[in-house]
Amino acid sequence: MARISDTTPSEGGESSDSDYRRKRRKMALNDRMNGEAAESRSAVAAPPAKPNSFAAKMMAKMGFVEGQGLGVTGRGRLAPIETQLRPQGAGLGAVKEKTKQAKEDEKREAAFRGEILEDSEEEEKKERRKMKEKKFTEVRNSGGSPMSRSKVKYRTAVDIDAATDGLEVPNVLKSIIDATGTETKLLTSTIGLMKSRVTIVPSETETVKIARRARRDLEAFADEWNALAERKKYYELQEAQIVQELDEENQVSQDLEALIGAIQTLQQLDLDPSNLGAWENITTTLEAMEESLHETVDRSALTEVAIAALHPLFKTAMQDWDPFRDPFSVFPWIERLGGILEIRPESSSTSVALTNGAYHPKRQTKTTTPYETMLYTLWLPHVRSAIINDWDVYDPATLINLIQTWRPVLPPFVLSNILDGLVARRLTDALEAWRPHSAKKRSRRNHEPPHIWLFPWLQYLDDYHTDPKSQTGILADVKRKLKTVLSTWDLTAGIPPGLESWQSVLQNELLPLLLRHLLPRLAAHLSENLVIDPADQDLGPLNQALQWSPFFASSTIAYLLVAEYFPKWHQTLYLWLIASPNYEEIRDWFQWWKEQLHLLCPDINALPTVAAEWTRGLETISLALDLGPDAASQLPPPPSGPALALSTPKTAPSKKPAPASRIQETPITFRDIVEHWCAEQGLIMMPLREADPSTGFPLFRITASASGRGGAVVYLKGDVLWARGSASGVEGKGFMPLGLDEGLVKRAEGS
Repeated sequence: MARISDTTPSEGGESSDSDYRRKRRKMALNDRMNGEAAESRSAVAAPPAKPNSFAAKMMAKMGFVEGQGLGVTGRGRLAPIETQLRPQGAGLGAVKEKTKQAKEDEKREAAFRGEILEDSEEEEKKERRKMKEKKFTEVRNSGGSPMSRSKVKYRTAVDIDAATDGLEVPNVLKSIIDATGTETKLLTSTIGLMKSRVTIVPSETETVKIARRARRDLEAFADEWNALAERKKYYELQEAQIVQELDEENQVSQDLEALIGAIQTLQQLDLDPSNLGAWENITTTLEAMEESLHETVDRSALTEVAIAALHPLFKTAMQDWDPFRDPFSVFPWIERLGGILEIRPESSSTSVALTNGAYHPKRQTKTTTPYETMLYTLWLPHVRSAIINDWDVYDPATLINLIQTWRPVLPPFVLSNILDGLVARRLTDALEAWRPHSAKKRSRRNHEPPHIWLFPWLQYLDDYHTDPKSQTGILADVKRKLKTVLSTWDLTAGIPPGLESWQSVLQNELLPLLLRHLLPRLAAHLSENLVIDPADQDLGPLNQALQWSPFFASSTIAYLLVAEYFPKWHQTLYLWLIASPNYEEIRDWFQWWKEQLHLLCPDINALPTVAAEWTRGLETISLALDLGPDAASQLPPPPSGPALALSTPKTAPSKKPAPASRIQETPITFRDIVEHWCAEQGLIMMPLREADPSTGFPLFRITASASGRGGAVVYLKGDVLWARGSASGVEGKGFMPLGLDEGLVKRAEGS
């Protein structure tokens, strides 16, 4: 017999039960010791302080009153913080951490706030009490009666017969009578067997036993019959699926046989590339194949067969093909085979579909078809080489004819590759090389106006190229080029060719360019070159300025005349009136000028600003007539300077008096001279935002490229231009002086 020992815990005879009891006794002992220690600490937690001790005096000076809590309001602690030890080896949560003193302090603080603090134990007790009251109320409201039990449900033999389709129940079984009534019923659950009341069942007779057994057998037969019926339905569905799969396999087999026959037919054709009738033979055969097999054979399989047959002929045709001389080449046969080759029209990539009331672009395929692969690998490289090496950008008709011919059969990404990757790049380079008045005229082609060779391409390019408001693209480069042309154009040479054509393309973007870069130059041209001389009048400067009137609003031209023409005209009229004038000559001169302005710019005289100037002239003449001989001394002179400040006429002219004199012009610097010279040569001078390390002068780049690349890096020292590298064109780190001549033009053009 095993014996329990408390002396040696390591003995082999000690059981697990004794270990458990020993641990429990040890934990109880620790709890008792901790409780006694806590009571002893609480007894000595707040020893009475000596009234005359140093600590009591110091606390009294700080406002402490014995018996009250700490703090200004006296709501603080009444005793030092207590500590509560946990049993050895126990973790957080093993025992309740709050001491009795801490709970009392919390309640006292809550009482100061007007609240009632309840600890967790009291809350749990109240919750349990509420649950008990709730259960008691429910039982009392139900009348104290036990829970109702569901009735025993039976199925009659007729119900079983109706539920088992196809199973015939013998009449003998239908006549079995249950002991609970006169109807033929069958017990369907065990609810009736689980009654709490004890019922004395009489001894069963043999008839009752046979009836019970018959009911059980009938129920089992009915369940098995239903299971077999369900299994039969499953097998019938599986059989139908297998038959369908067999039919599909047979159809695939027939399609493959038809495809093999078509391939054998193609193999018998004479596909020698040197035979001129090879394309016609294979096209006719493929058309017949598509017509006979398009409903049976998979479309992708037919396409692969057709591409495999066409690839050798197409490759040979591309080797000797000149796209610009013979743009059609094999196109007619490719167009006839559009159905079997699955040629996707160009609109399929950009068309939209209406979904949920909103338009969305159609989803594009991620892979290319065999036909698209053939054109990308054979047709596109040949056309790309021809565009780069043989196409003249100033003759757009040849390439447009090629694109227009092949466009119905070109994949969208191939067409985009040609237009955006090749044509747009060549057009941009030609636009940068356009020199309407360059000092160096090595090539005549770069003087052709861009509208001649650029306009035909606008219908083919993407929207960002043809949007006048876009910051990138072809039209953005055109606007930058027009800025340079308008700023440097010789006004005596007339209007730049083709400028009228750009109005329909640039639309509202052209007028701001004219107002900013041309209108001030027209005003300066009239101010410097127009002289009002009744004896020998030169209308050249006025004609040169007013020939631009179709590009401006009539009010803008009127402001130009009021600012630059009429001040000179009034001054001449004043000098004439104070020098013993012939008023008939003045009248004829007055009418002649009105007729000239009407011829140069119709309806200009009807504008209020111009009409006011003519009225002012008539008033001056009338005043001179009234003064008579005293007109020479008493006739007031017209104000000097322009009558109006030249600006874009957006509102009515200001009624402020005209300034007495023009604003003093700023002195011209050497940098202004260099910038003006660059503008005349069609060059661009831009700062680099850096300085030369040795001299500290700011650096500039003079280039002929609109992108601001290449050219010469220079700095200005006094009236001398210093360019990086030697004057002979060899680039280096040092700077050498260079004049404003052909040498600098070569450096800027990178030649």
